[in-house]
Amino acid sequence: MAKDQNAAPQSNEAAPVELDEAAQAAALSEQARIRREKLARLQAEGRDPFAVVRFDQTHHSAGLKIDFEAREKAATVDGVAPASGTVKIEGVAVAGRIMSFRDGGKASFVDLQDRDGRIQLYINIDDLGAEEYARVKTLDRGDIVGVEGFVFRTRRGEISVHVKKLTLLTKGLEPLPEKYHGLQDTEVRYRRRYLDLVMNPEVMETFKKRTRIVSAIREYLDSREFIEVETPILATIASGAAARPFVTKSNALNLQLYLRIATELYLKRCIVGGMERVYDMGKNFRNEGIDIRHNPEFTMIEMYQAYTDYKGMMELCEGLVSHAAVKATGGTKVTYQGTELEFAAPWKRITMMDAVKENGGPDFSGVKTDEDARKLASQLGLTEDLKKKLKDCTKGDILNAAFEKYAEKNLIQPTFVCDYPTDISPLTKQKPGDASMTERFEGFVYGREICNAYSELNDPIVQRERFAQQAQERELGDDEAYALDEDFCASLEVGMPPTGGMGIGIDRIVMFLVDAYSIRDVILFPTMKPDAR
Repeated sequence: MAKDQNAAPQSNEAAPVELDEAAQAAALSEQARIRREKLARLQAEGRDPFAVVRFDQTHHSAGLKIDFEAREKAATVDGVAPASGTVKIEGVAVAGRIMSFRDGGKASFVDLQDRDGRIQLYINIDDLGAEEYARVKTLDRGDIVGVEGFVFRTRRGEISVHVKKLTLLTKGLEPLPEKYHGLQDTEVRYRRRYLDLVMNPEVMETFKKRTRIVSAIREYLDSREFIEVETPILATIASGAAARPFVTKSNALNLQLYLRIATELYLKRCIVGGMERVYDMGKNFRNEGIDIRHNPEFTMIEMYQAYTDYKGMMELCEGLVSHAAVKATGGTKVTYQGTELEFAAPWKRITMMDAVKENGGPDFSGVKTDEDARKLASQLGLTEDLKKKLKDCTKGDILNAAFEKYAEKNLIQPTFVCDYPTDISPLTKQKPGDASMTERFEGFVYGREICNAYSELNDPIVQRERFAQQAQERELGDDEAYALDEDFCASLEVGMPPTGGMGIGIDRIVMFLVDAYSIRDVILFPTMKPDAR
């Protein structure tokens, strides 16, 4: 007789045993050898799993469970649930990876994992026959199978697939990490993300949420009549941001090229051409440090809207991020690393000067000259925080350094820091009545910058003057200063309407919405040194 479907299956996997590294490596090597021998036997029998080209799925695990529960609910009469085994879904075909195998003699239970989660398989010798059932019992954890049968609920309450036919689709030749401790080493997880996705369900969920966030951002902009465009990744000039580029070469053109550090100047050309509302979401590349907030290759969205200003960009940012939060998490309140963040509008607005003053820094409102600012920097010990020599620094450089030292880390709730110095904002319009400040803001959450936005400078004469200033900065050794783009200047001479523009770091937004500590946790394949193995 077949084993009672209600019986508790016994696991045939031993409890974890602590082994030294050499013993672990030997055990894994032996398992890999055995798996290859199994594959060779299958191929000799004409049952090569790698020769299978297709398996038609009808369902995935999560949807199948939802459908089954709906049928059970429909079959409930006067609050009395249907008897076990009376509700079924016939003609089901599911596929996935074997994550555990519990041998109960003439019946076995398998946990099958697909993209949406896991579902139990009930496999009975009476359904498959002795010969085929014997083959099933030689399957390994990590093998990929397709099964056909019907769905039922066991007497123990588990929604399961009663298997009528099983097809081995892929033989896993490398054993999965042992199930008791899983895959925890972060370096291994990032290098072998495919194993991370298999072993850690929360990682799969992170990247599903990332997809929803990116889709929500596009949805929000598209609904406001923005046009998505594609700008070059290879550029002859590295400009549009203060960053160090990656350098490459075109053999066909015998020309030095740069991986783009920003899309700004190309998108503004689109505004000049009359598109009015444009965005580009894609990869940028900056040849700089790697830490929990920075990866050399990262995803950025930049958007430009004619006939608005930086205040219009604030409203756009609030709406876009809160919309993405709702789509990813169901609401605008998000817990990040134990701190509750509220992304609903309105976000706090504060000037850079006031942010410094409110967080224990000096009052820059009385600092009138660069020399006064340099003296203040010396008094406060800010010289170590400056990005260039003190004698070459402007008041804007020193105010920015003071902001980074005193204020930035304290900006926990979403905050717009406004009115940046002109000398560190070369593509930005000045504030009316104050030539030393610009209509620029950066958005901060949990002490981290997530966006940068301006009322865009559209005066071609002033723009050339700003680029000339940046050229001087380069001569002083600032290799992150903006490079002159002659064609962009020519486009401004054709005429660009008043425009607001903004860039948002997608990876950082995702980090907050999925509660990820490191940027590497939200980039499928982060930049790393090659594995030494």
